[in-house]
Amino acid sequence: MDSPVEDKSVTVRDIIDPRDPYPFFAARRREGGVFHGTVMDYAKTPESLRPSDSYAAVSWTAVNSALRNSKVFSTKLYDSTIGIFMGPTILAMEGSTHRAHRNLVSAAFKPQNLTVWEPEVVRPICEALIDEFVEEGRADLIRDFTFEFPTRVIATLLGLPEEDLPFFREAAVSIISYAGNVPRALKASKDLKEYFLGHIEQRRSNPTGDIISDLVTAEIDGEKLTDRAIYSFLRLLLPAGLETTYRSSGNLLYLLLTHPAQLSAVQQDHDLLPQAIEEGLRFETPLTLVQRYVTEDTELEGVAVPEGAVLDLCLGSANRDENRWERSEEFDIFRSHIPHISFTAGAHTCLGLHLARLETRVALECLLQRLTNFTLLPEGDPHIFGQPFRSPTSLPVTFDVV
Repeated sequence: MDSPVEDKSVTVRDIIDPRDPYPFFAARRREGGVFHGTVMDYAKTPESLRPSDSYAAVSWTAVNSALRNSKVFSTKLYDSTIGIFMGPTILAMEGSTHRAHRNLVSAAFKPQNLTVWEPEVVRPICEALIDEFVEEGRADLIRDFTFEFPTRVIATLLGLPEEDLPFFREAAVSIISYAGNVPRALKASKDLKEYFLGHIEQRRSNPTGDIISDLVTAEIDGEKLTDRAIYSFLRLLLPAGLETTYRSSGNLLYLLLTHPAQLSAVQQDHDLLPQAIEEGLRFETPLTLVQRYVTEDTELEGVAVPEGAVLDLCLGSANRDENRWERSEEFDIFRSHIPHISFTAGAHTCLGLHLARLETRVALECLLQRLTNFTLLPEGDPHIFGQPFRSPTSLPVTFDVV
């Protein structure tokens, strides 16, 4: 199988079906855990932002090993890609600098806060959204629910006005979609900087107990965070907090709706939700790949990978590795739990994983407590699409009220 990097006339989009990339991943795993080539679609990416040489890790062992070796497989490449638009963030930081900033930011997501946020923020937001469509007897669960609730949750946790939701949601999407429109992403970055600077200044004179206030008053080695460090992190938190949660919750809803026996089991026993969430994250990983810069000549799964290459770490493929899971290509919420790698691993494991799990659990609980007899409608071809970001674009359903 020719690599898209080796044959310049062939693009990733020609080889990997964004509707179902898993046959390609499985075929590559059969040939080995690492190959010379890419699983990233660079069709809309400016030439200056494309790597000159790429390799891809597709097996569980290769992906997990690389994620846990940040010395050789570095996140610094994000400084020259998404970092252009977000600024310096923990995404690209390494070593002691990364640990200091991560520890500071992670304090905002400590278990005590999650315990408070569930009843005071997440559940009321989910209930209010259901109130908006429950009397209709039908809804698009993406447009009316999964796309909305994480946006409102993040806005509340940051202390941002509800009327600003459309602005920062559009800006967040523009930044994370930078490859398709660089000028738009740069403008969104500038707009968010100015927007957050105003809120930072307000919190300095009047702290309000939200995440922005925590960042304004926090210290590293006795020094306060700079304005740039704060607004850069906030520019990262918006798309990170919105993208993964709305996609993973939408994926899980689609999988349950298309596996009615498992949906019925979860509806009857909400204690099954945590394992359903984990299986959904494994089977349909919302972000199928992350990337690393190779800092020295090395070998991974028996393949020589040179210094200077960019390594695609295909989480979506690793999560379906048949050497780790039996029946890996089946969605089964009752399977024995084996940890997946959807939140990555090692030093850069996703900071918001506990909040994402909490949000998805509460969202599903609220839906299943109030609605029943779901029917997925064929309107608009409901399905999970995308590579590397995957989720349904719509989930039109009818339902009965419990």
